[in-house]
Amino acid sequence: MALKLDMSDSHKKMTFRELWNIPNLLTYGRILAVPLIVFFFFIEGRLQSSDFARWGALSVFVIASLTDFLDGYLARKWEQMSPIGKMLDPIADKLLVSACLLLLAADRTIAGWTIWAAIIILSREILVSGLREYLAELKVSVPVTQLAKWKTAVQMVAVGFLLAGPAGDKVMPYTTEIGLSLLWLAAIITLYTGWDYFRAGLKHLVED
Repeated sequence: MALKLDMSDSHKKMTFRELWNIPNLLTYGRILAVPLIVFFFFIEGRLQSSDFARWGALSVFVIASLTDFLDGYLARKWEQMSPIGKMLDPIADKLLVSACLLLLAADRTIAGWTIWAAIIILSREILVSGLREYLAELKVSVPVTQLAKWKTAVQMVAVGFLLAGPAGDKVMPYTTEIGLSLLWLAAIITLYTGWDYFRAGLKHLVED
């Protein structure tokens, strides 16, 4: 993995149009989706049937996940890349996935040994974020690899299956089991990509 020097002007002032363009609005929406998913889990235990809450949380998650692809695509197509978009896009992804994993663990959809898969994913996200922040001070950017993109895709699909959980099992048998298996697959890929990032940044840490 090659590290690139990022000499862009981070102090450039943004206009109102740049701040509120459509790609950024989609990113803001993904962040706002987090408390909405939490709300559905909050009402799950207060409804006679929890299926509505499960499908509601899944619907919000699917829409939010689609914006992850759409905001980047539109930003590139319309040439609306902005500093706040670059900063908030990975943060929004991590908030969405982390909140869902914590909710699923609290709900015991994720339990037993599978908790370790969730811990691996969460730990990697925190560590890589710290590494990115440190390297940013050195004007070094860490490009996202293709395997990391696949990891994110598998991770999103796994969380989607797990959000459906017991409600999904009624429609398609083994929905929860498929989600748990995909979560382990995402955790394995996460370990590799995490090490890849740290190996790429290690020489900069040592030199500094």
